[in-house]
Amino acid sequence: MKRKAIYPGSFDPITNGHLDVIERAAKLFDVVIVAIAHNRNKKALFEVAERTKLAEQATAHVTNVQIDTFDGLLVDYVAREKGQAIVRGLRAVSDFEFEFQLALMNRRLNESIETIFMMPKDRFTFLSSSIVKEIASLGGSIDGLVPDSVHKSLIEKYRKTNSPQA
Repeated sequence: MKRKAIYPGSFDPITNGHLDVIERAAKLFDVVIVAIAHNRNKKALFEVAERTKLAEQATAHVTNVQIDTFDGLLVDYVAREKGQAIVRGLRAVSDFEFEFQLALMNRRLNESIETIFMMPKDRFTFLSSSIVKEIASLGGSIDGLVPDSVHKSLIEKYRKTNSPQA
């Protein structure tokens, strides 16, 4: 049986920190599914289809990574996909409390699914999609923070939203 992990998130947009976790998880599992969540409670910059395309482009070099989308309970999605583990990234101690609560609730909902916490490389511990969007929206440099395709998409997205016709 293949060892399969699910790395869920909004990935709005995918960053080099996410990519670091994906690449390292891909060394531990036979298959890693990057599961892009439909989160109706969050106002996303990129539509789900755009986030999917950007994630596919960013992970094309990792042969055992698949991109998918899901709606509903994560543990239900993991069970449908026959996953053994949920991969979650931890950047700082401040992430731990929330992620710990989620992991315990997911275990309560389905105790056969494990949660694996992975820290990104130290150069990405400060990085979040929100920070990247804020910097890009204000015209700052996001070089080295996101894959090239995401960089181009962010510049284009903010060029449209900041133009007088928008």
